[in-house]
Amino acid sequence: MRELQPNTLESSELVEQTFNFWFSDNEHIRSPFPEYIRPILKEKAVDAFFKWVSSLNSKAKEEVNDEMIAEKFEEIIFETAMGLVLTDDEKITIQYPFLPRLDDEISNNEEDNKQLSKVINRSFLKEGDTPFLKIKLENGITKEIWETKFELPL
Repeated sequence: MRELQPNTLESSELVEQTFNFWFSDNEHIRSPFPEYIRPILKEKAVDAFFKWVSSLNSKAKEEVNDEMIAEKFEEIIFETAMGLVLTDDEKITIQYPFLPRLDDEISNNEEDNKQLSKVINRSFLKEGDTPFLKIKLENGITKEIWETKFELPL
């Protein structure tokens, strides 16, 4: 592992590239982090990351590669963000950034009668040992409320 220190070019590039990616909307990937936490998230995540780097013993430093470093940094960002957001819904977005969010519009998928519904609520649900994200939606035309669920990874 190349030596990562808080003030090196390599660490600066890693930090900036990672935050630029996760703080921006990129085609199908939307930022899960609310604007109001971003400055403090950046500061706290960078501090926690370099604390982790400095705690690695020399054998671990030899075995760690760039991909592992990037994954660990992202893991720290997401863990840190969970402690900064204010609402349960924001926590859901951080935990599952690729699932539908409040106010998203979803098609009912019936080709002959395509209608959009808006996500109005989200919550966790467990059936046996299987976790789900339950989503409540409102049909944009009929105003009918309906629900669906997505199985979550363990």
